[in-house]
Amino acid sequence: MAIDPHAIDGKIALPEQHFDVVVVGAGPSGTAAAIAAADGGASVLLVDENPVAGNAIGTDVPLFYGGRMTAAVQQPGRMLEQIVATNPLIERAFDAGVDVRLATVAWGLYVAGPDLRALPGLLLGIADADGAAMVGFDRLILATGARDVVIGFPGWNQPGVVGARGFAALLTRYDALASRRVVVIGSDAIGLETALLAIDHGIAVAAVVDIADRVQGDAALADRVAAAGIPILLNRTIVATHGGTDGVAGVTLASPAGADDIACDTIILAIGVTPATELLEAAGTSPGGAITLIGDCAGLSTPDPARLLAWADALGRHAAPDMIMCQCEDVTRADLSGVQPPSYLPRPTAMANRSLATLLGDGPGHPDQIKRLTRAGMGPCQGRRCRDQIRCLLAREQGVPLSSVPVASYRAPVRPVPLRVLADWQEGTDMAAGWDVWFGIPTQWTPYAIIGTAEEADHVSGLGGNMHV
Repeated sequence: MAIDPHAIDGKIALPEQHFDVVVVGAGPSGTAAAIAAADGGASVLLVDENPVAGNAIGTDVPLFYGGRMTAAVQQPGRMLEQIVATNPLIERAFDAGVDVRLATVAWGLYVAGPDLRALPGLLLGIADADGAAMVGFDRLILATGARDVVIGFPGWNQPGVVGARGFAALLTRYDALASRRVVVIGSDAIGLETALLAIDHGIAVAAVVDIADRVQGDAALADRVAAAGIPILLNRTIVATHGGTDGVAGVTLASPAGADDIACDTIILAIGVTPATELLEAAGTSPGGAITLIGDCAGLSTPDPARLLAWADALGRHAAPDMIMCQCEDVTRADLSGVQPPSYLPRPTAMANRSLATLLGDGPGHPDQIKRLTRAGMGPCQGRRCRDQIRCLLAREQGVPLSSVPVASYRAPVRPVPLRVLADWQEGTDMAAGWDVWFGIPTQWTPYAIIGTAEEADHVSGLGGNMHV
């Protein structure tokens, strides 16, 4: 029987290691789950991307750190010590026999399905600073936490605008926060808790600000904030953010009664959080069966759509057309409204005639469509800072509820892994054979390796390959 050398069957290598249980996320929930599995006799791998490399923190992955970290994040040894010191369970996991790998990202999840029927099993792609690998597993536990929801406003794309989760990580996990006086945007529970966290660590809180006319969080929390001497300013939005040599130096708030100028070096976005489940989304799968969510990525939900849309409207009210929406690709509000690529790319006349209105005239808009046409969301952070803003824009332009607009999709790798790391892959000769044929269609393509050789004629006459790769 003839064997097609270009078939995908057998091309995907077996994982380099296999574990009964793989846990992604070495926070309290993930570490406890890993220890419990190891105590039950399972072979367990526990991976966590922390400590995050200094260059990744600068791209706001996985959290919105907003350029408010000290030089301490450039010291890997110190960062590792901080991670272990702030979570004593990590040492217990080592003692329990768990294979603990810190500073290791989980960048891709591969689960068999209609488009992946040749997988040799359940696979997770991981990588550290030195190399990448595939590991197999019987059960995957995701304890990946949650990330901040980000909505832009005038001046938000300068150092000093951070997410509440990023602020807390720099303050408590890494002890590497450069903030001294902050303004917290949002009076929901996360905003009130963030204000109290800052005060407890000796950081001045100039105000907690909200667009609503009443505090959105628990009354008891609000009382604690007020008792700490922190003003809660309601029915406000941001008119301008003032910058200095180190980024944010102050903010101007607008209210029906006038404007307030507040000096601060940091603006903390505490609008809400969303579960960090990019691995699942990129894999096109859901929890269940071999995959379990625990901790914040299972217990927290995204903000109420109406509330999120209200934030987008209020914070964008004073935004100019040239306000940056996608920081990675420098895509502005005008670029998104005009469905234009960023300014560093050419804009032919036909493209210049395009707009969001003409695009929506062809049917409902999708954030993935906007991403392909404008590059918004294509940078290293994969839209973590702009995807919610784009959803809100599409909802408003179409006059539909935000809940009806999907979120832009993720693709593996869901973390910015250097190509030199991913390229360091050990392929056998069986795997390498046939990959230079486009989709493995021998009746259309002739492989590079045989072009100009006697074998090329045999290929054309035997298989009908009539075009070169």
